[in-house]
Amino acid sequence: MTFSVFFLQVLFLSFFAPTPEAKEKVPPAKLQWLTLNQAIEKNKTKPKKILIDVYTDWCGWCKKMDKQVYQNPQIVEQLNEDFYVVKLNAEQRQNVTIDGKTYRYMEKYRAHELALSLLNGEMSYPNTVFLNEKLQVMQRVPGFLPAKEFARVLAFISKK
Repeated sequence: MTFSVFFLQVLFLSFFAPTPEAKEKVPPAKLQWLTLNQAIEKNKTKPKKILIDVYTDWCGWCKKMDKQVYQNPQIVEQLNEDFYVVKLNAEQRQNVTIDGKTYRYMEKYRAHELALSLLNGEMSYPNTVFLNEKLQVMQRVPGFLPAKEFARVLAFISKK
């Protein structure tokens, strides 16, 4: 075999061979979003803290939080490991019943009664509410936080 034929074979094989990065790529993990009722049920058999992302459809910072924070691989990993995660649209019209109590949309406040209760009436979005394993509010974190700062909050809350 001549050098030029050998060179062409090597070049051809290297062009079509998968790169080490391509072999190692694993699809990114996604958050396992639940309803609050689902999180409460799971908490009964495997207690974890619950993160509730209180948002609205019109909130630009909420969308930024979804893209930059809740899709960050490190955040996703930590949340899936240490928390049950719930999304709650603060303006949803559907009733939510928890432990026999029904929460409704309240036209007067243009907000859902459950969101009003969780946020203690201080309505700002996005707002992250952390519940402990006994379903008590541990912390409310209003506003957008970049992933790095949000990771610090998660580390602190998960140790409580």
